[in-house]
Parts: sequence; C-alpha cells; structure tokens
Amino acid sequence: MNVLVTGGTGFIGSQLIHKLVESGHDVYSLERYVTGRYVLGRKHKVKTVFGDLRDHFVIRKIVRAVQPEVVIHLAAISPVSYSYDHPMEVVDANFLGTMNLAESCLREVHHFKHFLCSGTSEEYGNQEIIPIKETAELRPNSPYSLSKVAADKYLQYMRDAYDFPMTLLRNFNTYGRKNNTHFIVERAIVQMLQQKLVELGDPKPVRDLEYVDDHVNSYMTCLNNDKAIGEVFNFCTGRGISIAQLVELIKELTGFEGKFIWNTIPSRPLDVDTLRGDNSKAKRLLGWEPKFTLEEGLQLTIDFWKKKFAENS
Repeated sequence: MNVLVTGGTGFIGSQLIHKLVESGHDVYSLERYVTGRYVLGRKHKVKTVFGDLRDHFVIRKIVRAVQPEVVIHLAAISPVSYSYDHPMEVVDANFLGTMNLAESCLREVHHFKHFLCSGTSEEYGNQEIIPIKETAELRPNSPYSLSKVAADKYLQYMRDAYDFPMTLLRNFNTYGRKNNTHFIVERAIVQMLQQKLVELGDPKPVRDLEYVDDHVNSYMTCLNNDKAIGEVFNFCTGRGISIAQLVELIKELTGFEGKFIWNTIPSRPLDVDTLRGDNSKAKRLLGWEPKFTLEEGLQLTIDFWKKKFAENS
C-alpha cells in the first residue's frame, strides 16, 4: 500500500516509518529541503519527496504524482513555547498545511483510503471533568493548540461534507526521545545521569505520559482500520502523575542523590493544570491499549541515555 508520511524525520515519524517499511508498505516521506535528509530514504528504503506543506500548488502536484492510498500527517511546528512568539508561522504550518494536504488527497487521489492526522491533548485545555473524553469541549490555550483545533475542525468538516476518510489521533504527553532534552522527562534524566543540579519548572501540573512505542503503535493500530475512519481517539495511559512525583520517580530509577531547584523555568501563559485522558474508546473500538507502564518506559529511556553517554565518553 502506498503510504505518504509527513514529519517522517521527527521523533515519532522516524520510528513509525521504520514500522511501516517492516510491514511491507511502499512509504513516501514528504520533507522540506533540508540538508542531510536523503539519509532517511537510503537507510529505510523510503522514497523521499520534497515540498512545503504551505505551498498549495506544490503539494497538489506531489499528491497527484504519488497517489497515496493512506496519508499519515505528523508534520507540525509543535513546541508550545515557540508558538507564543511566532503565532502566524505556527498557524500557517499547522492549519493551512493540513488543509492543503487533505484537500489535495480529496481532489487528486483516485482511490484514497485513509487520512490519519496527529492531534494533541493540548487541544483540551483546562477541564473540570477528569479523565478527559474525546467529547469534551475543546479549550485551546496557546497559538499551537488553536492551530491544531482549527486543523481538526477542518478535517471533520471534510468528513461530514465529502465523506472524507479521516482519523484524528490525540496522543497525550509522549516521552522516550533520543536526541531532544527540552522536555521534562528527558531533561530530568540527562541532568540526573550527569549528576548536575536539576533545574525544573512548576512541580504541580499533572500529566498523562505515554511511551514512544505506544504512540507509534497507535498509528499502526488505526492504519486502514475501518473502525477508526471518521473517529477521534485519545491515546494515553489514563494514569496521571504530577511533575513533582514524576521527578521523584526518575530520581529513584537513576539513583540520583543531588538536589532539585523548582520554578527556574517560567510557566506558560494559561498553562493546563491537569491533562489525564480517557482511553476507553480506543480500547473498545480498536483493541488498543498501552503496553508499557510508566516505570518500564522511564527505565528504557534511562537505559538509552546511559548507553549513549557511555559510548560518547
């Protein structure tokens, strides 16, 4: 099956592409013109096509040529903090980029089967009812989450107006990064393994943390699954943990004996107190459930960073 992936060189996309190739799909990776990206295609037998999602004419030309049966749309400008200072750029990429890609699939592909789009738990904002179901009112609280809500709403409009076969995946906070230490789990692990003074933000927010392999598996579960078409799904563990409790758990697993300094990183405007999802819909309709406990996922992430430091020492 022809599968076109956007964001294929990113955190989730790079691992998802590997799974898709292993499963026997013909995979195309839509990428921007960035030096060194050809390596992905050579390593994973992926066909690389280049273009900017914001360029309507280029995207239509690519989609017309590739004729993907399935599109997995992961590409986005995702750092929430970045979106506060660059709102137009973020909305342009995340909303108009999604609109261009979906419209191109609708109008240029002869036998299109499935459009899987990456949403985010950030769309929910602050909620009174926890855990959060897919039916909760969306309360975006940043330019990033606003851009994702707009993209989601447009896809649902296309579903209702044209019977467009879409699925929205709202994955909650994912960890297990192998290069990026700007997120709480990886930052805390790296600082503790290096026996540094651990500098952190607000200890109070509660988050639902999903290991990267479970995140990747959510897409593989939805792929060309008739039960997923037209639906919105939360993919999460259903377990909430405060940042303070999370850091204590990482301290226990790493054996760190140093100190923490809290509130050294400014809080985001309108930050969300609690993001804990309800995954019962994904379990019921798709048979999906997380395979990794928080403790197991953290240990795998710690082991990776330990090995990386040992190899570089």
